[in-house]
Amino acid sequence: MEKLRIVFMGTPEFSVGILDTIIKNNYEVVGVITAADKPAGRGQKIKYSAVKEYALNNNLNLLQPSNLKEESFLEELKALNANLQIVVAFRMLPKVVWEMPKLGTFNLHASLLPNYRGAAPINWAIINGETKTGVTTFFIDDKIDTGAIILSAETAIDPTENAGQLHDRLMHLGSKAVIDTLELIEKGNVTTTVQTESDGIKTAYKLNKENCKIDWTKSASEIHNLIRGLSPYPAAWCFFSDKDEEWNVKIYEAQMIMEDHALAIGSIICTKKEMKIAVENGYIQILSLQFPGKKKMKTSEFLNGISFSGTAKAF
Repeated sequence: MEKLRIVFMGTPEFSVGILDTIIKNNYEVVGVITAADKPAGRGQKIKYSAVKEYALNNNLNLLQPSNLKEESFLEELKALNANLQIVVAFRMLPKVVWEMPKLGTFNLHASLLPNYRGAAPINWAIINGETKTGVTTFFIDDKIDTGAIILSAETAIDPTENAGQLHDRLMHLGSKAVIDTLELIEKGNVTTTVQTESDGIKTAYKLNKENCKIDWTKSASEIHNLIRGLSPYPAAWCFFSDKDEEWNVKIYEAQMIMEDHALAIGSIICTKKEMKIAVENGYIQILSLQFPGKKKMKTSEFLNGISFSGTAKAF
């Protein structure tokens, strides 16, 4: 059985859950690589990645290269004498990096590959109304998320679950999948499956302002899936207009009401406690939202301080 010397690469909170599990299972992590610090927020203060915070708190050897092909970084990486690298939510690696360790470099991806390769697999699985998803470990090759699969684990998606809740469940499922993968590699028992290519493979495109905007002409279920698939981050959004005012509004939580009506699509209907928006086959009831300059709040709380006219619209 080969003793593993691991270099771990990752950046966000999702990666931390996996790294923590590796450490708690007494594997030797000889180095941690994460994104360079960058300014964030209104004050443009320097923000550490979640993985950096964890590495500092646990006295792990930390590297933050800005260029993964830089000679000085490659020398530092080689000097760690790792025989395995693990990548969880990091960035595309140059061949010189992923080829370096004797036992290879494997990635944990939060989908059932080959579906949902790309930047936002958790969000797109919900947005597209999938009823199941999972995690996959695979050896990295020179394309994005296309390498030979080591193992995968599946889980059902609850019809009311949002991206934040699914993220946390997949982090736990992924932690187990990584430990299972490490045991296979340690014992020399790995068998891999080459990913099959087909026209029907779904992609996890990068999220942007345009694909996060709500189109109120879509069906109630499509709109509901978009809202929960983008909650709590980055959040689905739209414009509200009333009289001569217009607001860019984020919507975090909603539910569907299937009911016939004769209202124009996008009409906003409010009582003192409830807000619903007319769609093609019913209504979307808004449960929590955020107006510009305000904090995120429950709709009932928001409606305490504002009232809309009968001609208010969402678009």
